[in-house]
Amino acid sequence: MNYEAIVIGVSAGGMNALKFIFSALPARFSLPIIIVQHINARSDNEWIKLLNEKSNLTIKEADEKEKIASENVYIAPANYHLMIESDKTFSLTIDEYVNFARPSIDVLFESAAEAYKNKLIGIVLTGSNNDGAKGIKRIKELGGMAIIQNPETAESPNMPASAIAAVQPDYILSLDKIVQLLIKITQTN
Repeated sequence: MNYEAIVIGVSAGGMNALKFIFSALPARFSLPIIIVQHINARSDNEWIKLLNEKSNLTIKEADEKEKIASENVYIAPANYHLMIESDKTFSLTIDEYVNFARPSIDVLFESAAEAYKNKLIGIVLTGSNNDGAKGIKRIKELGGMAIIQNPETAESPNMPASAIAAVQPDYILSLDKIVQLLIKITQTN
């Protein structure tokens, strides 16, 4: 299967999980990665700078109408839902909160599933609510791959446990095994 993008949803405990993943992925990692991390609406992007210090990849906030490109990592800006349009560009909205969050993981995942269909990998990581469960289900319904962090290895197990309850994932893995799988997928992609 030739995958075209990866979406990641993460909440409580997310900074540590993302630091681990991005310090382990190689610099020439080919698939674009798009992330929703639940953050405070007034958050600045200092945490993205911290991630960049630990990363072999360039991590940035997604911009309105920006074309999604390989070898890039995009993060939803604070207080905006991040959606992917059919032409593989970003759209930012300030629509109502979904699952008590803006940005919402479900909003990103559901729009990405529609745009990429079976060429999408969805990953649900640590978090303390159920955001991402509906979205990962939609990814699977449209033929994409579902990877969920093993709740026993998550700082906050609720979000991965909710995702597992919503869908039969392709993989339930610890962070190090998720990184190994993503590297393997891109080498055979």
